[in-house]
Amino acid sequence: MTTTEPDLRHHGDAEVRADGLGLVDLAVNVRTGTPPQWLRDRLAATLGDLAAYPDQRAARAAVAARHGRPVEEVLLTSGAAEAFVLLARVLTARHITVVHPQFTEPEAALRDAGHQVHRVLLSPGDGFRLGGVPEEADLVVLGNPTNPTSVLHPAEAVAALARPGRTLVVDEAFMDTVPGERESLASVRDLPGRVVVLRSLTKTWGLAGLRIGYALGPAPLIAELAAAQPLWPVSTPALTAAEACSTPEALAEAEQAAAELTLRRAYLLKGLAAFPAVRVHGEPAASFVLIHLPDAAAVRRRLRTRGYAVRRGDTFPGLGEDWLRIAVRDEETTDAFLNALAAVLS
Repeated sequence: MTTTEPDLRHHGDAEVRADGLGLVDLAVNVRTGTPPQWLRDRLAATLGDLAAYPDQRAARAAVAARHGRPVEEVLLTSGAAEAFVLLARVLTARHITVVHPQFTEPEAALRDAGHQVHRVLLSPGDGFRLGGVPEEADLVVLGNPTNPTSVLHPAEAVAALARPGRTLVVDEAFMDTVPGERESLASVRDLPGRVVVLRSLTKTWGLAGLRIGYALGPAPLIAELAAAQPLWPVSTPALTAAEACSTPEALAEAEQAAAELTLRRAYLLKGLAAFPAVRVHGEPAASFVLIHLPDAAAVRRRLRTRGYAVRRGDTFPGLGEDWLRIAVRDEETTDAFLNALAAVLS
């Protein structure tokens, strides 16, 4: 494990920028071939409406209906990342706990807002099983399924963290990569305390550049978060995406993509199992796989010389330089990557 403080602002896209141009991207977890053409057409059609100010009503109603919630419990945001910033600015908490390894932006936003953060580090030895959250924590943040471990925590275990006087924030940015979105709390409204579920349209729909996500939670807290937003925080094209991706047809497409992803992830895991030095801890459930590999930092650099970008692991608290995150791709891309990995390791 690295002894230096992890770079909480490092993201996978850094692996494929500048000198990474031309590399096969296994560092960013956005589904390839997206946005689909029908969604591109919907977005392009909004260009004639850009003279008018954005109107959120249809998009909020669509997201609310998608999760079986009142409109007042939906906050549309400029990507899920904005929700982290809003929560950090609005919430007052005495004992903040962030469960790691996980996406680092929530902790970065909390620290930027002046909060002290306590880390709970899950152990690879037991498959990054959820536990260890202190009873006194009045704000708990975790991901499900978790980036970068790809572990899907049981909904019962996550819900057990909710209690009176505590705000529980669950980042479900990758939940739509899980068939049936099993273990999601997005439609659960009867837990004690305040439970906020964050979602993103970035991964499945290929909309990282559009910036659209949303928060689901108790209406009074959603109203507080909305009051902290600037006017018209979400653009007209982004609102159109939120509405379009909440339709039954879009949800069926996402479900099919999740089913295909399951097969492709199994194919990647089978290939990785052929390397004695590679270890996978826990049961991956999302669109990426975390591996432990001795001297992984050097392996990552050598993979770049063979045309492949993978995500370094040492920027995640609880991991170190011997960890890599690999995006799940089609079988042909996986075969070529595994051949490159074999050459690097030999």
